[in-house]
Amino acid sequence: MSERVTFAANNHSTDGYLAGKGPAIVVIQEWWGLNPQIEGVVDRFAKEGFLAIAPDLYHGKSTKSPDEAQRLVMELDAERAERDIAGAGEYAMKRAECTSKKYGVVGFCMGGGLAQFTGAREASVAATVSFYGAFRKAPIDWAHLSGPILLIYGENDKGVTAELGRQLELKLKQLGKQVEVKIYTAADHAFFNETGRNYKKDAAEDAWRRTVDFFRANIN
Repeated sequence: MSERVTFAANNHSTDGYLAGKGPAIVVIQEWWGLNPQIEGVVDRFAKEGFLAIAPDLYHGKSTKSPDEAQRLVMELDAERAERDIAGAGEYAMKRAECTSKKYGVVGFCMGGGLAQFTGAREASVAATVSFYGAFRKAPIDWAHLSGPILLIYGENDKGVTAELGRQLELKLKQLGKQVEVKIYTAADHAFFNETGRNYKKDAAEDAWRRTVDFFRANIN
């Protein structure tokens, strides 16, 4: 069963979409907002045996327009978004359906960058997965990354390039962090989103399985 929920974050109420039972995962939206596609990702995690929640970082707004999405991203404060994400994780862990003492974070594009940001700030984050993640307003102190991280990229992505992933992998390994990088050949930005023009079925299916296995191994 899925449901709309409201939880405390940033000294106010934040809405979210929650489903499932098991170890907790916070799903972080693309720049379009908390839309049916992201809700579908929450539902997929629920079917895999997780308790998943997607916080509404735009607080009621979503769009299909790239121009509007860019405006919403520019208006989004990284610190506030991170507190909403952490608030969602803390809320999920307090639910009776939760079976873990920590939670995972996974995000896509903007949400992938915010997943990185959150994973490096919150000790309660057990594992982080970032799909082609970038959010330039979120300076990350990688020394504080508390759990393993899986970084996923498309080789043909001209915006969030695979080379950025390779460089980040090297940096994290130098810091002694546990990091995995997967780069999909012939895949472009947002290849995981089945509603978008760049969807690549084989890469998306493999990335999903890797993500599920990664969380199963690292959230407890």
